[in-house]
Amino acid sequence: MTHTLHRTGDLESLREDFPMLAHVARGFNDVGAGPRLKQIAQIMTKYTDLHFGDCKVGNKYTMDPAEIMDRLTVGMQVVFKDKENLIACMKELKEKDQGISIVVSGIFDEVFECCKQSGINPPLIEFALGIHGNRKKLWPPEILDFVTMCGHGLVSGSLVKKMVQDIKKKKITIEKAATELAKPCLCGIFNPYRAEKMLRKLVSQEKE
Repeated sequence: MTHTLHRTGDLESLREDFPMLAHVARGFNDVGAGPRLKQIAQIMTKYTDLHFGDCKVGNKYTMDPAEIMDRLTVGMQVVFKDKENLIACMKELKEKDQGISIVVSGIFDEVFECCKQSGINPPLIEFALGIHGNRKKLWPPEILDFVTMCGHGLVSGSLVKKMVQDIKKKKITIEKAATELAKPCLCGIFNPYRAEKMLRKLVSQEKE
């Protein structure tokens, strides 16, 4: 099970959204995992610095990146906006194998192609089975696309709406608003690059 799996949105938007996480297995490879996670984190952030962190430590918008890496004990998360850097990262992670599981989420065809080009045969594949229950209580799709970029549900739909209104009132730039939305996502899988594009689209639609 992974909290990076359940993102919503159209295909065009999701093609620029690839969360990656490294996580130890308790009782198997967690003892003394800090240095190995640090090396993994250094490789990950070499190829993307959009957003990264760990929910037990903090993210790049809440604390110094070097401190995050020094304090890692169970996992590390990042997010990519393009396949080229994702593939390069996957290749280096494979080459410098630290014995810790790596999970990549995204559109199946896109992720499978990245695995193929990286020389990786996925040992496990997970599916998101959609949303069940009373869907009337969900945020509308244009807000849900933001909210689901934080797998722990820490990005509020109300904050998204506030950012849209503040942008329209010229209280904040779109780039800054995307950063503000990324801050609550402690583990660092919220994609501010994608958020900028979605904010721009949302603001444009509300002006019409």
